[in-house]
Amino acid sequence: MFEKTKAFCDSFLDLGLPGFDLAVYQDGECILRHTNGYSDIENKIKMKGNERFNIYSCSKVITCVCALQLWERGLFSLDDKLSDYMTEFKEMTVKTETGIKKADNPILIRHLFEMTAGFSYDCASPQIKKAFAETSGKCPTRELMRYLSREPLLFEPGDRWEYSLCHDVLAALVEVISGEAFDIYVKKNVFDPVGMSHSTFMLPIEELDSLAEQYRFVNGERSNTGKNIVPYKLGTNYASGGAGGVSTVDDYILFMEALRTHKLLKPETLKLMMTDRLTEWQKRTYWLTDSHGFGLGVRCSAGIKGYADFGWGGASCAYLAFDPENKISLYFGAHTLGSPVQDLIFMLYRFVRAELIAPDEWNGLCLEMQQRYNYKLTY
Repeated sequence: MFEKTKAFCDSFLDLGLPGFDLAVYQDGECILRHTNGYSDIENKIKMKGNERFNIYSCSKVITCVCALQLWERGLFSLDDKLSDYMTEFKEMTVKTETGIKKADNPILIRHLFEMTAGFSYDCASPQIKKAFAETSGKCPTRELMRYLSREPLLFEPGDRWEYSLCHDVLAALVEVISGEAFDIYVKKNVFDPVGMSHSTFMLPIEELDSLAEQYRFVNGERSNTGKNIVPYKLGTNYASGGAGGVSTVDDYILFMEALRTHKLLKPETLKLMMTDRLTEWQKRTYWLTDSHGFGLGVRCSAGIKGYADFGWGGASCAYLAFDPENKISLYFGAHTLGSPVQDLIFMLYRFVRAELIAPDEWNGLCLEMQQRYNYKLTY
């Protein structure tokens, strides 16, 4: 079973991906585990299935779950002002066509989840550079927010969807509300209870060798970029809630299964997380309007046939999909930035779905692959 899905993944190697690790669970049982290629292509070290990867934006789902745990405890409301907890965000400015002016609207906590707060993803902005210099390269998570708050917003909070540092700010908010460093909170409330013993947001330098080799494509050329070169890790003491996680496929699938079985969030909270929250006006800038909505930090079902999953992806080809109706959890791990298969991995759930529960969707999937990606299926 899953011969088409496995062949699809194997084709990534021909396109330049050094290696990958895929796990699919249904109702708590592993129904597919497929690993191929190399974790270290220079030394011809095969993928073994226990590699630790920088998971980049797959960190975001973990961060949002942490924040929602605190919400479940009644420690904040989604419509609370961010400045009620982090006063530096009280007097924000915003860029306009005629210059920078005082923002008319406050940043609400829900804006952080929804990616509608007005922040950018400029990790080399003047204030972030200043934070790096003035903290001797440490940039503690909470301290960096005092600098970020001085950067003008791109737009009025709530006006549109913009992929940004919103979930990094959310991680700092977790620190403020919980009274614990973000990486410590995650370890105590997610990683340890779930059994994710190889996951962290602050990788000790002595564990650097435990990471798989990391690669990058630039102008079609692949190179080894170094294991710990993570442009979103803004300092040695910075836990990036948006992109700083390290994990394995085995660990991350445990996280997904813990979500599915409500060990981390109550059923009603998970349902809220998976509910589309964007207005039609906000959706004009959202990437996935033809297939998904966007909930509390995740893509989610918008009622479009064939797209019943929620989840997200990461810059180095990490990808997660969760189909609650069919009790499917899927996680794909790799370690290549700018990969030519970055867009293709978002079709993995469709392949698994077509082979497992919806064979009538196969012809439409083949046509979509041809039209959208110029990718001809030959099975």
